[in-house]
Amino acid sequence: MTPHYVEPLFRPPAEAGSLIFQVAYGCPHNGCRFCGMYKGVPYRLRTEEELAAEIRRAGVAYPRVRRIFLADGDVMAIGFDRVHRILAELGAAFPFLSRVSSYANGSSIARYRESELEALRGLKLHTLYVGLETGMQQLLDRVGKTERVAEMVESVRRVQSCGLRASVMVLLGLGGRRYGAEHAARTAEALNAMQPRLLSVLRFVPVLGSPYPEFELLSERETAAELLAMVEGLSLERTVFRANHNSNPLPLEARFPAGREALILELKNALASGRLDASGPGILPAEL
Repeated sequence: MTPHYVEPLFRPPAEAGSLIFQVAYGCPHNGCRFCGMYKGVPYRLRTEEELAAEIRRAGVAYPRVRRIFLADGDVMAIGFDRVHRILAELGAAFPFLSRVSSYANGSSIARYRESELEALRGLKLHTLYVGLETGMQQLLDRVGKTERVAEMVESVRRVQSCGLRASVMVLLGLGGRRYGAEHAARTAEALNAMQPRLLSVLRFVPVLGSPYPEFELLSERETAAELLAMVEGLSLERTVFRANHNSNPLPLEARFPAGREALILELKNALASGRLDASGPGILPAEL
């Protein structure tokens, strides 16, 4: 029996092969003006009894599952004790389980002691997906994300020092033309301080009804130029870099530091080629 899902349901592309359990419905924060994922969805935490019963049923149906993703937004916000019990339940139900992942905010991670993060790692917690979005605090405030850049940096560093993996996401074009240069520079600075194991760069594309009406969409060429500026500012010691989401003007992937110069050259060649749309956004995901 598959788990019961309440739409909308989201997961990172890398979790396409994972079994998903919804620990909660919606997002406990849900105030980001750039994000339309859970708008109109009241946040509701499922009862432990309901979730445990679902886990046990799925364990009987799919005993060889190895990867699990816990949804919805910011599961770490529910606190150590509850996350610990959920992971223990998963370990008992799935004998071949190798990794569990979820979304997390820096402010939620900050409430965990290092000993607690290590205990969760011992129960197969593996990857936390953290939306930095931008390293520019003024821009974060402007778009309604109540996180602090410094706290997100420290949280990612703590997570990784405890043996967990952080996958950090940033948004190209979030600052429009007005803040683009500073957005790229400050984001590179924050990423250098974090040193995430995984870095995903997506392009911000406003959704219908977005509460961010003043946003100025960059052209395809401007987006690639912003990405180049960001990459040129990166000094990463051991990071898998991906900008291959279909929102991006170019599908790119590299391992830092070895692939940094080739990535810069590819971006410069694309900008010099004239094939990128300089007057419009190019093909957006809704048009693909």
